[in-house]
Amino acid sequence: MAAPLISLNNGLKCPALGLGTWLSAPGEVKEAVKCAISIGYRHIDCAWLYGNEKEIGEGIREKLNDGTVKREDLFIVTKLWNTFHEREKVVPACRESLKNFGLDYVDLYLVHWPCAQKHTGKIDFNLPFKDAVNINYDFVDTWRGMEECVNLGLAKSVGLSNFNSKQVQRILDNAKIKPVMNQIEVSPNINQKKLIKFCKDRDIEITAYSPFGSPARPWAKPGEPVVRLDDPKLIDIGKKYGKTSSQVILRYLIQLGTIPIPKSSNKERIKLNIQVFDFELTAEDMKVLDCYNCDGRAVHAEELKDSPDYPFKGVEF
Repeated sequence: MAAPLISLNNGLKCPALGLGTWLSAPGEVKEAVKCAISIGYRHIDCAWLYGNEKEIGEGIREKLNDGTVKREDLFIVTKLWNTFHEREKVVPACRESLKNFGLDYVDLYLVHWPCAQKHTGKIDFNLPFKDAVNINYDFVDTWRGMEECVNLGLAKSVGLSNFNSKQVQRILDNAKIKPVMNQIEVSPNINQKKLIKFCKDRDIEITAYSPFGSPARPWAKPGEPVVRLDDPKLIDIGKKYGKTSSQVILRYLIQLGTIPIPKSSNKERIKLNIQVFDFELTAEDMKVLDCYNCDGRAVHAEELKDSPDYPFKGVEF
């Protein structure tokens, strides 16, 4: 099964569901990518920070070389990390990701966070905020570097990640090349309807990360909201359509107008996650899922709270 295509504001198309690769363990992610492409996935979401671009690239190239797909069939996304926000660092960072992948271009390059940082030591991909200090650097200048990536043919499209409404608007007010995407956390616990509408009204699509509330996140604290796949109401909705609770959640996010990117290294779950385009939730089903919303964010990025551009304070959405 292949995902339908979503038209972006620059005329390019993005598959309506992708494979997430955050926290995919070394030795697993290459096989996960190959499995996903074989099943029909064409959208692979990555980031320099995840430390697995090389392995992902190996998987992609193997599927290109065996004729399963052509490069133009794929939609490869990666992200600029916080320590490369200075304009002169953006293009080299993009080139490094391309070298890791073994590709000539990415389809979408995102600013991972609006917050700039400097590293005081060697980066640890498992502890990305260790030995990093927050600095004041205008993300509009970062955006100029992102635009250069497009002008140089390194990225087909550019976009944002974890930007709040005011930050999105500030980019729009200053951009020569408009962002096509804002990647944000969306799950039943935090459905982000206001920010989704804000971006959609400005012709910016939404990618939904952590659609199941990121249960494997290493910083989870006792008492934080959990997306429960064993919830009887979710199970009952799934039974109506012959679907699992996780498929119901992904369908909910799609009908909210987002592009979910569930992460998995399990072949059966990878297969199930894309089988969500052959049914539709009713308005009543959607209301049931809306009731789980508690603005329960799983990805707080507390290490960025002292940044002047921390996106989760001082704004409504």
